[in-house]
Amino acid sequence: MVKICCIGAGYVGGPTMAVIALKCPSVKVVVVDIAVARINAWNSDQLPIYEPGLDEIVKQCRGKNLFFSTEVEKHVREADIVFVSVNTPTKTRGLGAGKAADLTYWESAARMIADVAVSDKIVVEKSTVPVKTAEAIEKILTHNSKGINFQILSNPEFLAEGTAIQDLFNPDRVLIGGRETPEGQKAVQALKSVYAQWVPEARILTTNLWSAELSKLAANAFLAQRISSVNAMSALCEATGANVTQVSHAVGKDTRIGSKFLNASVGFGGSCFQKDILNLVYICECNGLHEVANYWKQVIKINDYQKSRFVNRVVSSMFNTVSGKKVAVLGFAFKKDTGDTRETPAIDVCKGLVGDKALLSIYDPQVTEEQVKRDLAMRKFDWDHPPHLQPNMGPTTATTDVTVCLDVYEATKEAHAVCILTEWDEFKSLDYKKIFDGMRKPAFVFDGRNVVDVDMLRDIGFIVYSIGKPLDPWLKDMPALA
Repeated sequence: MVKICCIGAGYVGGPTMAVIALKCPSVKVVVVDIAVARINAWNSDQLPIYEPGLDEIVKQCRGKNLFFSTEVEKHVREADIVFVSVNTPTKTRGLGAGKAADLTYWESAARMIADVAVSDKIVVEKSTVPVKTAEAIEKILTHNSKGINFQILSNPEFLAEGTAIQDLFNPDRVLIGGRETPEGQKAVQALKSVYAQWVPEARILTTNLWSAELSKLAANAFLAQRISSVNAMSALCEATGANVTQVSHAVGKDTRIGSKFLNASVGFGGSCFQKDILNLVYICECNGLHEVANYWKQVIKINDYQKSRFVNRVVSSMFNTVSGKKVAVLGFAFKKDTGDTRETPAIDVCKGLVGDKALLSIYDPQVTEEQVKRDLAMRKFDWDHPPHLQPNMGPTTATTDVTVCLDVYEATKEAHAVCILTEWDEFKSLDYKKIFDGMRKPAFVFDGRNVVDVDMLRDIGFIVYSIGKPLDPWLKDMPALA
């Protein structure tokens, strides 16, 4: 029986290993992590992450060929293939701070693998890492190998949260990069044989190590670029009276462009896009490609601009102040169908509104009050470090002026404005007449995801702002400051 061990029980490691266990019943899969609470959650009825379909798979395989454990060294020692899915956060200090990836946890994992290994192993990069990381890991393993042979493979994940299980069941492609040596190609084939149990062979791509590593950064950069492009257009649409939904539909009909990732919004979020682009920028700068670095920096600048533009629109529309006013925030996760709040645009929007002394009332069907308060108190990039290494932040202005509600109608009661920051399906079918009747007047809706029927809400009596849509006459009279 092939034995697989995955170091890291997070958003990538947990779902990926669960699907491998389901699709490969002859493979023993163990997910290990030093976080006791996280492993306990994986072994309970309340998994530590929300992902449609994941719960059923874990319950079907757990205890048969899928296991979750804190005995990291034991299971690494016994494994034939070791996936490493640890955090690669953005450095917050030192060389490359604010851009470069911090490989502390990756290096620590590599040294541990070398220390405990008693047999040859295939070590698989599953985390998103900078180009040439495999070479560094290879050196650590080789110089500490005690005669044991290690082969390093790059197998980046291309999962979208909210559809991760479907993405794993039916991937566009599985990418495996390895050394172009007989031993490297043998390792590639070993991993390929695992995926081939359910993925058509034509979709399993093999490359050299560096191409696989760079492909992950490039894919996320290209996707984020599309979002920033349509968001840049949304600002122009508002200025000219065009409708960004119509523009993006027309553009997306061009088969050379396609329709995906062309929905205007308050901005992109998630654990990958900003981090990977900053990493790409740093790599370009290190290689003297400053014009290329500046090109990718602009993708992040537009994303930051979109969030601040939204906050400015809210404040300027409400007589240029939200001080002491209740603002209901609907949605805190970075996208629907996930409880993930990493780099969610809601954080910057909420901080911007609280900075103008607004009183926030937040509702999200999958995000806890503890998580909301923690995110709003945390410094940038701290979220990507293990919980026990994150600073223990006390109450701040960003959290004391914030209430988290379990009911959407409670959140909007007596509010001056509603801000929609996540495209949860339930927000499309709310009783907006009931919400309007319970709000202060004039009642505003600021739709950062274009989920509401603007005309219907205006008929009810709301003053509506929808990203990239023709402006309400009220808003034209109160232009947002740049």
